[in-house]
Amino acid sequence: MATESATWAYRDRFHERFARTYFRRFADCLVSSVGVGTYLGEATDAADERYHEALVEAFESGVNVVDTAVNYRHQRSERVVGRAVETADVDREALLVATKGGFVPFDGERPRDAAAYIESEYVAPGIVDADDLVMGNAIAPDFLEWSLERSLSNLDLDAVDLYYVHNPEAQLARFDRERVYDRLEDAFTRLEERAAAGDLRHYGVATWEAFRVPPDHEKYLSLPEVVARARRASDRAGTAATHFRAVQLPFNVHMADAFTLEAHEGADGARSALQFAMDAGLDVFTSASILQGDLASAGEIPEAVDARLAGDTPAQRAINFARSAPGVTSALVGTGSPEHVAENVAAGSFSPLGADAFDEVFQ
Repeated sequence: MATESATWAYRDRFHERFARTYFRRFADCLVSSVGVGTYLGEATDAADERYHEALVEAFESGVNVVDTAVNYRHQRSERVVGRAVETADVDREALLVATKGGFVPFDGERPRDAAAYIESEYVAPGIVDADDLVMGNAIAPDFLEWSLERSLSNLDLDAVDLYYVHNPEAQLARFDRERVYDRLEDAFTRLEERAAAGDLRHYGVATWEAFRVPPDHEKYLSLPEVVARARRASDRAGTAATHFRAVQLPFNVHMADAFTLEAHEGADGARSALQFAMDAGLDVFTSASILQGDLASAGEIPEAVDARLAGDTPAQRAINFARSAPGVTSALVGTGSPEHVAENVAAGSFSPLGADAFDEVFQ
C-alpha cells in the first residue's frame, strides 16, 4: 500500500516540475492532483500495450494516482495497471492504486450472450444472487468480497489503497432509498472487516449521478446518510474508526453540479457535494475531468471561464478547472494513449485557480 515515506519521497523526486498545490494530502500520504483513469478503450491486446506504455510514462513523470475497476475493459484495465505498477521505475508504496467493485465483469472480452454468461459464471456458482442484480450491478457483501479478491489477483497486489463501491445508485432502479442505504451499510461493514485484515486501506463510493442531483431525483443518494452508514458499519465491524475516506464523481466545466447544487444537509444547512465532503474530511476524486476528451477541443470551454484558466492547451485548462474545485484531491483523466500523457501531466505545471477566482466563475 501507499506509505507516508514513499509518497513524500516521490513528491521530492518530482515536485520541482510542478506548480503549487500539485501534490495534495490523502491521509498521511501525498498524491498528485492529476490522476490517470482507465475506463475507455477497446478490449484488445493492442489497447493494453498502449495503456501500459501510457501508465508507465505517467508514473515516471509525476502522477502517482491511478484509478480502475474490475469491470473496466472486461478486467483488462486492472491487469494492465498491475503490470505497469510492476514495471515502472517507481516504488509501489509511492502509488495510490484505486479500484472498484459493483458491476459483474466479463473476462477479456464481451460474450455473445451476456445474460447467459452472467447466469453460468456468476449466478449458478453462487457468486451473486440474481435478486441482488440490478442492471448488472450488485453491492451485496459476498459479491463485493469476491470482486475485491478478483481485483487483487488482476492487479497482482496484496492490498489496494482505495476501494470504491461502484455506482450504488443503480440499485435505486429496483429498491427504495432506505433499502439501498441498508445495503450500503452491509457492504461497508464487510469492507471495514477487509480493511482491518489489511486487504485495503480505505474505501469509498464512486458515483455518476447520486451526489450531484437534487433530493427528489430518482438517482439521488444523501452523502450525509452514506457517511452515517459508514460510521455504523465501523461500529458493527469493531474498527476503531471508519475507513470510509473518499468519493468519486464527475466534475468538469459542463458538469459542475457537485459544486453548484446544494443537495446535502450539513450542520449549517444545505451544502453542495464538494462542500459537504470537505467539511466531513472526505477526499474527492473527479471523473470525466475532460469529459471523455470533449473538452480537449478548442471552443468547448466557455470563453469567460477559459480566459481565467492556466494551461497551454484546452485539455490542460479543463484539467486545471477540475483540480481547482474546493475539496478536490485529484482530477482523473483517461490516459489510454501515450501521446497524451505529457500534455496531461504538464497541466500540473500551471497553478490552479484560487478559491475566490473559482467562485467568481459561477457568479
